[in-house]
Amino acid sequence: MADVDSGVPPLPPRYRFRDLLLGDQSFQNDDRVQVEFYVNENTFKERLKLFFIKNQRSSLRIRLFNFSLKLLTCLLYIIRVSLDDPTNQLIFWVNRRVPVWAIQVGFFCDSWKEPFTKYFFKKNLYFGNIWEQIFQISFIIEMINTVPFIITIFWPPLRNIFVPVFLNCWLAKSALENMINDLHRAIQRTHSAMFNQVLILICTLLCLVFTGACGIQHLERAGKSLTLFDALYFCIVTFSTVGYGDVTPRIWPSQLLVVIMICVALVVLPLQFEELAYLWMERQKSGGNYSRHRAQTEKHVVLCVTSLKIDLLMDFLNEFYAHPRLQDYYVVILCPSEMDIQVRRILQIPLWSQRVIYLQGSALKDQDLMRAKMDDAEACFILSSRNEVDRTAADHQTILRAWAVKDFAPNCPLYVQILKPENKFHVKFADHVVCEEEFKYAMLALNCVCPATSTLVTLLVHTSRGQEGQMSPEQWQRTYGRCSGNEVYHIRLMDSKFFGEYDGKSFTYASFHAHKKYGVCLIGTKREDNKSILLNPGPRHIMSATDTCYYINITKEENSAFIFKQEEKHSKGLSATGVYDAPSRLPVQSIIASMGTVAIDLQNPDPPADSSKLALPTENGAGSRRPSIAPVLEIADSSAILPCDLLSDPSEDETIQSDEEGAPALECIKGYPPNSPYIGSSPTLCHLLQQKAPFCCLRLDKGCQHSSFEDAKAYGFKNKLIIVSAETAGNGLYNFIVPLRAYYRPRKELNPIVLLLDNPPDNHFLEAICCFPMVYYMAGTIDNLDNLLQCGIIYADNLVVVDKESTMSAEEDYMADAKTIVNVQTMFRLFPSLSIITELTHPSNMRFMQFRAKDCYSLALSKLEKIERDKGSNLAFMFRLPFAAGRVFSISMLDTLLYQSFVKDYMILIARLLLGLDSTPGSGYLCAMKVTEEDLWIRTYGRLFQKLCSSSSEIPIGIYRTESHIFCSSGSQVSVEDSEDPRERRESWKEKTAYRNSTGSDQSEHPLLRKKSMQWARRLSRKSTKMPSRAERINQQRLNLYRRSERQELSELVKNRMKHLGLPTVGYDEMNDNQNTLSYVLINPPPDTILELNDIGTGTGLKEQTSKAIRETYKMCRASGHEDQD
Repeated sequence: MADVDSGVPPLPPRYRFRDLLLGDQSFQNDDRVQVEFYVNENTFKERLKLFFIKNQRSSLRIRLFNFSLKLLTCLLYIIRVSLDDPTNQLIFWVNRRVPVWAIQVGFFCDSWKEPFTKYFFKKNLYFGNIWEQIFQISFIIEMINTVPFIITIFWPPLRNIFVPVFLNCWLAKSALENMINDLHRAIQRTHSAMFNQVLILICTLLCLVFTGACGIQHLERAGKSLTLFDALYFCIVTFSTVGYGDVTPRIWPSQLLVVIMICVALVVLPLQFEELAYLWMERQKSGGNYSRHRAQTEKHVVLCVTSLKIDLLMDFLNEFYAHPRLQDYYVVILCPSEMDIQVRRILQIPLWSQRVIYLQGSALKDQDLMRAKMDDAEACFILSSRNEVDRTAADHQTILRAWAVKDFAPNCPLYVQILKPENKFHVKFADHVVCEEEFKYAMLALNCVCPATSTLVTLLVHTSRGQEGQMSPEQWQRTYGRCSGNEVYHIRLMDSKFFGEYDGKSFTYASFHAHKKYGVCLIGTKREDNKSILLNPGPRHIMSATDTCYYINITKEENSAFIFKQEEKHSKGLSATGVYDAPSRLPVQSIIASMGTVAIDLQNPDPPADSSKLALPTENGAGSRRPSIAPVLEIADSSAILPCDLLSDPSEDETIQSDEEGAPALECIKGYPPNSPYIGSSPTLCHLLQQKAPFCCLRLDKGCQHSSFEDAKAYGFKNKLIIVSAETAGNGLYNFIVPLRAYYRPRKELNPIVLLLDNPPDNHFLEAICCFPMVYYMAGTIDNLDNLLQCGIIYADNLVVVDKESTMSAEEDYMADAKTIVNVQTMFRLFPSLSIITELTHPSNMRFMQFRAKDCYSLALSKLEKIERDKGSNLAFMFRLPFAAGRVFSISMLDTLLYQSFVKDYMILIARLLLGLDSTPGSGYLCAMKVTEEDLWIRTYGRLFQKLCSSSSEIPIGIYRTESHIFCSSGSQVSVEDSEDPRERRESWKEKTAYRNSTGSDQSEHPLLRKKSMQWARRLSRKSTKMPSRAERINQQRLNLYRRSERQELSELVKNRMKHLGLPTVGYDEMNDNQNTLSYVLINPPPDTILELNDIGTGTGLKEQTSKAIRETYKMCRASGHEDQD
């Protein structure tokens, strides 16, 4: 072993560690070889080539010198012609003076070096191919103009020989083209093809005219002598095909030259025009460039989309330019696809053609971003393609666009729309992000507990002046259209006339009195030193002068004019204007929004001390009064402001009571969901199970070892079900469950949630929902009646139909909703009492929801929508009954939320707080209360505002109203009774049309309003107003009988399927039909709006952590009978 070790040679010096650290100089100098790179560039020829050709700046200077030299030679030719003897008729001999000759010789001797320099550089490149250089036209012209002058130096008698120096104009043209190319290379301008082609065409025309004029003038020396100007005039007249004939060539050489020039023009010019037309068409497709000068002097935003549709474009333009301060902005559209024909027509309208620029290009290319001047843009909107079948791939494209824009222009504000919530964290760096599925599912969930939340939010994020429907004879349309003009605005307290006087007062006090005095609804605030917005922070929050106030009003305070009048003058002036016809007149601050200014009437700016107490008027002449509502305190009692444990529950919410069948009580706690399905979800305190439910127990239609229930009836739920129909259990569906299980929902009012999925969910999704109480799933579709019955549709109060991703892409765009609409229409016929909330891809398809082919009222609403659209309204679809009632929703309606964020950067955060997507300590939430018959003593919305503020510190922001309505199925409504007297029939008609459970005082005072409404409906639908004949009445009776028999057939069908499935038929109400009602939302109605039965008030409630004592006081008030039920 020792011998083996001794036989191992030692390491060479290069591998010794010490030598590697210290270096072995002797070894390093042994085998190192010095290599010199780019040796060929050290030669004289390569240095000249680098100077004359490769270096753009030196090459540009040389070409500029050559161009100037050629122009000077042409100028010297003109000088020589002007100094020539006009009597000389020799063609090959001219009168050239010595100074002119000397200058020309000097110029041409300097030009002599250019062709040889080119030959010297190209000799090595083309391996000595001299013939290619010789037969070039530029070399031939150079030799023709240079060699004669060189000869005249050695042979003076030839100094007066004619040399066609004017041909140097073609060399100048070539030098100019090369110079422009070098200029573009030097300034790094790549998109110069159009400019180059236009320049070539202009230079070609000038060279043809100059060559022809000089040639004809010289040849006509032998005939009729022409001046250079006459020759120029003749060439222009000839090339323009005018041909006056007053100047013509006389001898055959000049005539031959004219023929040659015309032939050359016929060959060269069409080729030039063809190339120019081709480049022009290509530029029209790509959109050209956005001017750098305009980008530096004017403001512009960039819109990046995958494919631009007409609906998306018009929604963006109408909402973006609805703000006065954005009228001078330019919109640059960057889209990789070619412009659509409909989009091209829109952009040709003068309203948009001057400020909308379409560029075809990709946001992933820096040169396209340079074309759009992205680094100078005020903002960049990146929208996803929601019509793609693979929405994840669409999000990936959006993410790459956002990264590319951020890399190219780091200071440009980004407004990004993303589809899937799991992809949101990739664009977290953007200034504003809207995740479509987050908002969609949260809004659909709140629609089940707060009716028409989708309509409320949609109206808030759309810009409107509240002028829609004001010409309609329908009272509900005028009121609904007027209140739809309310939006969210902000202002600092110290700068506000609305809220400035409430410095040092509680938030609840400021909100109530601002609404009472000005008609504005204060919904939130933000401290100067805090970035979080608080919705209804409650009486604990004391207003400060530096606070930012967020309020709902027709217009912002800056556009309001304050008019101080006494109450009697106000009423007199109001009656004189004739704006309102109803006895219950609405205040001016809620309706006048003309030319961006609101006139606000301040009634009694100095109210009496007891003005905060509202009492009912006397009844039947009696002087007795009911107890008045408690006043709203300026600063809440300190004893009522005590901290409260978030995890503690009131006694009434401890357990869920079982029903008659003895359903077991669920043990729930409050906490944060342990498993989030995606990164970036906001933690929300929710009702959770103490122990996670096994996955087998989440299946509704199949029993397991833990539970034997196989249908919704067997579970014995106390509350009505909420059924959600979706294609897959995506991560966005998690946001549907969280708002319905939020901790501020009373535990005894939690509705069971059933997920009806086309495809079974994966374990990852089940792991995320197994911690929530009463959440189940079932595999099935809505077009299968058995699946609907098994999931408990007859025990459901709401059915939410989510748009399916697989149907979003269709050959015809607007057919993407066809299957959903037909399925919903079928359920609408089978289960008329069910509230069906549907999501559609295209908002224009909502007219097919709950479609009645022979309903003249629906046809009248259709024509009203067309009228509002012609007036330029952004909310033309708002009068559709399904949308007004919150039964239909399209996520594209919320695109305006992202657009409004450019002006109102707080809109996305406020929307997320309202929908429960974000939760801020001390902030409120959206809730609803129903006005029952016992609550009608409150009488007005202003008194309801005071009651809620004084008792539970809640801030109402709107009313969801439902009215009885008569939907006639023909042009006129007739009585089914056989009456011989036509007058009796007319009286019966009046009674039927006048009856409606509507705006109390309006309907009682105007019994003919309904008759006028139906006449309006018949007039718009172009139906006959004459009284029906006997045959028409018989047909109407047959139609009613047919409908009844059809309803019975549908009822028998449903019952037979239930019997086949072994389900009880007791819960199926076969004749309950809610088709004769209409519902709509009133945002921030005036204080004197009369409350009606079944009104649902929507507001921002005070969360439990704000004050436990206030909640107890509220309970005591409720127990005394003076407060309504929440």
